[in-house]
Amino acid sequence: MTSIAIMQPYFLPYIGYFQLMAAVDKFVVFDDVNFINRGWVNRNRLLLNGAAHTFTVPLRGASQNKLICDIELVDEQGWRDKLMRTIRQAYVHAPCYAQVVALTEHIVNYPSIRLDEFLLNSLREVSDYLMLEAEIVGTSRIYQNTHLKGQDRILDICRQERADTYVNPIGGVDLYDRAVFLKQGIPLKFLRPGLISYSQGKSEHVPWLSILDVLMFNEPDAIRQLLGERDVL
Repeated sequence: MTSIAIMQPYFLPYIGYFQLMAAVDKFVVFDDVNFINRGWVNRNRLLLNGAAHTFTVPLRGASQNKLICDIELVDEQGWRDKLMRTIRQAYVHAPCYAQVVALTEHIVNYPSIRLDEFLLNSLREVSDYLMLEAEIVGTSRIYQNTHLKGQDRILDICRQERADTYVNPIGGVDLYDRAVFLKQGIPLKFLRPGLISYSQGKSEHVPWLSILDVLMFNEPDAIRQLLGERDVL
């Protein structure tokens, strides 16, 4: 019995991404699809001075004509140091700062300049910290099915993994057909995040920031409870 989810890799994504990861047995990182400019692959938001602040991992020659797995990071220490300074400034007084800043330094300073490897490592680091059980499959290129598109490609990955259930974020409810999946013997379900709220110190709660914000203000046990605040329909 294997439930599966398939998502593009994002850098320190919001908690809903990890709710999906926590809801399945196998999590496929879909990195051989086209990069989206100004999307969430290489950027996210943290809480700085009470407001959402966007941070970005700089890329070399990124283009919507390139696959995520074919893009590299800017190979300079400067942006890594600058990002860590911003994170320290933003969260130095957060209750879980000490352990999470160490985790974040390890993620940000991961030595690979390949974007897919850098993102995959970050997802695995956070998953391990939270003790999630889903197996994270390192690359979608192993499936040899780039000739397929959309729903057909998702179904092919599910068949190769012998999945008995496919779980997708609720935003895909108009993209995929339950009847088509069921005809292949794979029930299709959709995950709808609940309204997540937690103390952010003196600030009024700003929702849907990077998982980094959740980590800074909550112990792992509390975060695992937040991950359960969702519906699978």
